[in-house]
Amino acid sequence: MVAPNPAAPDTAVRNLLRTCPLCEAICGLELTVDSQDRVTGARGDKLDPFSKGFLCPKGASFGQLDGDPDRLTEPMVRDRATGSWRTVGWAEAFDLIAARIPAIRTEYGAQAIALYLGNPNAHTVAGTLYAPALIRALGTKNVFSASTADQMPKQVACGLMFGDPLAVPVPDLDRSDYVLMLGANPLESNGSLCTAPDFPGRLQALRTRGGRLVVVDPRRTRTAARADEHLFVRPGTDAYLLFGIVHTLFAEGLTDVGVAVTGLDEVRAAAAEFDPETVAARTGVPAETVRRLARELAAAPTAVVYARIGTCTAEFGTVTQWLVDVINVLTGNLDTPGGAMFATAAVRGIVRTKPFRPGRWRSRVRDLPESMGELPVATLIDEITTPGDGQVRALITAAGNPVLSAPGGARLDAAFAGLDFMVSLDCYLNETTRHADVILPPPRPVQSPHYDFALLQFAVRNYARFSPPLVPLRDRPSEAAVYVRLAAAVSGRPHTPTADYDPLTAFDELVIGTTLQQAGLEQRRHELTGRTSTEQRLDLMLRLGPYGEWNGGHLNLRTLLDNPHGLDLGPLRSRLSEVLRTASGTVELAPAALLADLDRLRARFATAPAEMVLIGRRHLRSNNSWMHNAPRLVGGTNRCTLQIHPDDIARLGLGEQALVKSAAGSVTVPIEPTDSIMPGVVSLPHGWGHATSSQQVARQHAGVNANALTDDSVLDVPSGNAVFNGVPVSVTPA
Repeated sequence: MVAPNPAAPDTAVRNLLRTCPLCEAICGLELTVDSQDRVTGARGDKLDPFSKGFLCPKGASFGQLDGDPDRLTEPMVRDRATGSWRTVGWAEAFDLIAARIPAIRTEYGAQAIALYLGNPNAHTVAGTLYAPALIRALGTKNVFSASTADQMPKQVACGLMFGDPLAVPVPDLDRSDYVLMLGANPLESNGSLCTAPDFPGRLQALRTRGGRLVVVDPRRTRTAARADEHLFVRPGTDAYLLFGIVHTLFAEGLTDVGVAVTGLDEVRAAAAEFDPETVAARTGVPAETVRRLARELAAAPTAVVYARIGTCTAEFGTVTQWLVDVINVLTGNLDTPGGAMFATAAVRGIVRTKPFRPGRWRSRVRDLPESMGELPVATLIDEITTPGDGQVRALITAAGNPVLSAPGGARLDAAFAGLDFMVSLDCYLNETTRHADVILPPPRPVQSPHYDFALLQFAVRNYARFSPPLVPLRDRPSEAAVYVRLAAAVSGRPHTPTADYDPLTAFDELVIGTTLQQAGLEQRRHELTGRTSTEQRLDLMLRLGPYGEWNGGHLNLRTLLDNPHGLDLGPLRSRLSEVLRTASGTVELAPAALLADLDRLRARFATAPAEMVLIGRRHLRSNNSWMHNAPRLVGGTNRCTLQIHPDDIARLGLGEQALVKSAAGSVTVPIEPTDSIMPGVVSLPHGWGHATSSQQVARQHAGVNANALTDDSVLDVPSGNAVFNGVPVSVTPA
């Protein structure tokens, strides 16, 4: 008998395909999975027609994230008396929730319960398809998400201009001749509200074909270093700079409006006072440079202005995002190849029948308006800590860590400890979920299906790809089932599967039946395919989509399964008439809400700028707080340091560490001298502060929580977005 050779190759090793779910680039992955269902390797899928083999360090570390030993695999329940945790079965966890949440609602009303949805929900099938079921089941208006700590200004601006907050034009990067980029660093972030795998390659291709890239940023980022030109700008002043460009376009007769608009004269009048000399004094960008930018944008065969998180998370984020698309319209570059265009996703989003209207309800304490069905996360602390009718007493968080990601993180940490009951749908015991009474962990990524419902709406090329689960669940519910069972439990409905009843299947059948009835296609139910009810819902959405089999096209779930590397659906096409939902039927260039906010912009102009301000920072190997537990993704340049100009170090007499104070709090942090940042500006990355974490690697690289310094009382008014950039601070020796 021959003894087994321990060095012999594992014949059960498989090479499997899926989409990377770790950021907005949606790159194709080729994974190596061993006989124990462990991911042992990850590389780019060279046959993916969109990403073409590109992969960043996060995707290459997919196996460490998927197989993290600190990842929770079973429900956890906390003993409030001792603070200790115990593992329980799924039935016991849901039974506890079903006993507590409905009781709180009965005693205090639906508004006593709040929901917070974190960023990873946008990267999962379950978060997209089933979080709405949880919102409806709760019946509360106290819904919060990472959107008001990120992109809400862009969506509000688009909602007011185009009538639909999901109608977000993206740069047609592959055909543009000129890109003006503000507050974005896609060589680190991989792009945002601009789904573009291999952003570095696309920008290099722009320059190779003779195009021009200009980056405006308070730091000389990796993206800025690769640009044709980098312009330093004082944080929070992008709106003034863009107004200077608008002023010049009108003053020099450079406008070329190619779409139907209303409000042109109002925009001209609003820009009149923001001449280049005036805005130069505030922005630090010379007047002649402002004029040159306007002339270059107008003269380029195709051009696009793109601004992202650095401008969204500032005091005038919505006005800035509005002016981005005002310039795209004025230069004739909206809805044209090479300009700002609207993607045609294979699955339609919500089909809006009426123009977007924010402020349908307002928050209890600060009277802040709702946008897109949610309230500003900056006021979550107020709703928890302020007594009275409707005070939040129970909280559900899903894939979020607001203690580290929301403004006033230290105050939130204390507030969560005082809740009557808390549930977290999360894979980690972290800075937020440590306050939960019950933690419901989702499966590993390789155990879940993947389709990018949200991100394909912002792709720079039309594309679709579906990844079925690669590894079986084995005696645990899917993430979709967790959402639906949670929705059932909080609303007092049956939440435990039986031989005759499955909450997930029942919910999906209701959605499928209703959709077919509305489309007049009840007789075609038998044509839907898919191994699960979730896949059948996706099949239905694909068939009814713009490329769908039931809409004159070819696409359905089987098409995507037969093309596991993904399908190229062609370049972006002009479709403004399809997305417009304004009352006038035109692009509304001068929304009343944004013109009204100019009073605030003028008032800020009249005040002296702060001596020192704080901005955020992205790292290529990081994406929010939950990626700091993978050994390959921490250390090196991915460190929590305070970047500061050497002149400021000398002026302030700083040593190796600094004490940074704001109106909200203070942190002590190591200094990183660099001339890549403007004098008068300091930078901290977000998502750190893991000193008390149960995640072993993250705790060893704890860093400090930048949101101990952000003031939850300061907002971008039209959108309610938190302000993380341009925060006034003092910096002294530690």
